[in-house]
Amino acid sequence: GELETGGRPAAGFSRWQRVGPIVTLLLLSPVIGEVMSGATRLSYIFALVPEIMVWGCGTLIIRDVVRRWQGGWTSTLLLGFGLSIAEEFIIQQTSIAPLPWAGTASAYGRIWGVNWPYFLFMLGYEAVWIVLVPIQITELIFPERRHQAWLRARGLVVAGAVFLLGSFIAWFLWTQRARPLAFHVPVYHPPVLTVLIGVFAISLLAAGAYAVRQLCSNPSPGRPPRPWLVAATSVLLGLPWYSLMILVFAPARELPLLVPVVMATAWAAAVFLLIKRWSLTSEWRDMHRWGLCCGALLVCMVGGFLRASAWPLMDIVAKAVLNVIAVVCMARLAVRITRRAAV
Repeated sequence: GELETGGRPAAGFSRWQRVGPIVTLLLLSPVIGEVMSGATRLSYIFALVPEIMVWGCGTLIIRDVVRRWQGGWTSTLLLGFGLSIAEEFIIQQTSIAPLPWAGTASAYGRIWGVNWPYFLFMLGYEAVWIVLVPIQITELIFPERRHQAWLRARGLVVAGAVFLLGSFIAWFLWTQRARPLAFHVPVYHPPVLTVLIGVFAISLLAAGAYAVRQLCSNPSPGRPPRPWLVAATSVLLGLPWYSLMILVFAPARELPLLVPVVMATAWAAAVFLLIKRWSLTSEWRDMHRWGLCCGALLVCMVGGFLRASAWPLMDIVAKAVLNVIAVVCMARLAVRITRRAAV
C-alpha cells in the first residue's frame, strides 16, 4: 500500500540482516541505473565508485528519511526527483551544460539554459531506476526489514558525508576532466541563478514529500493483474520513455518542443496513477512488486542498447553477460518470494 510503517532500526536481527540491506541498496542503485543500462560500461567501470557514493548513499538516505517520516512510495518518488535535480543541475550539471556527446543536437530543446528532452528523461529515469526500483528489490530480498529504518542517526550522518564527498568527486571528474579532456568541449560555468533554481526545486520537492507522507488511500477491494501481466505492462509503459532520449540524439527539428514535453508529462502521470491504483488493491502482493521491478529492469537493459553500435565489442559483450546474470537473479528472487508466500 501507499503508507508503510516507519520506525527506528530494530534489534534482534543478525549482523547480516542489519548490514545486508544497506550494502545491497548501496550497490543496486548504481548497478541497476548505470551498469545494467550501459550508461557505465566496462571500459570505465571505475566510475562505479563515485556512483556508489552519490547514487547509493543518496538512495539510502531517501529511503531512511521516508521510513522515519512513516511515508510511502509517493514521498520516495518526490525525493527521487530531488536527487535527480541535484545531479542534473548541481553535481554533474548535464542537463544545463551543452550536451557534449557526438550525434546530439544541443540546440534542439535547449531553452533558458536547460536541455529539456534530456532533463525530462533523466528526471524520470533517475527517480525510478536509481531510487524506486533498487529500494523495492532490496526490500523484496530482505522482507523482514521492509518497514524499518536501516540507519541510526550516526549512520545517516556518515552516509550524508560520503554523499557530499562523492558529489564533489563526480563534479570534478565530469565537469573539470571528462568534458574538456575526453569530449574536447570547454568547461561550462553554469549561471548562479540556474543553480539556485535547482536548489529551490529540491527544497520544494522535499517539502512536498514531507507534506504527503501520511497521504494514504484505503486499500480498495479487487485484485491487480497477475504478476506476469504486471511485468509485461511495466515493459510496455517504460519503453516509450526512451523516445525522449531518441529526440536527444536524433531530434525531429520540425517537432515543437512543447509536444514531447506535454506528452511525456502526461504519460508519466498516467503511469503513476495506474501503478498507484494497482498497489492499493487488497490483493497486491510481493510477486506483483517483483513483476513491476522485473519489467522496469528489462526496460533499462533493452533501452541501454540503443546506442550500443558505437561501443567497443568488449563493452557490448560485458553488458549482455551482466544483463543475463541480472535476469537469472530476478528469476531466483521470484522463486524465493513464491516459497515465502507458500509457508
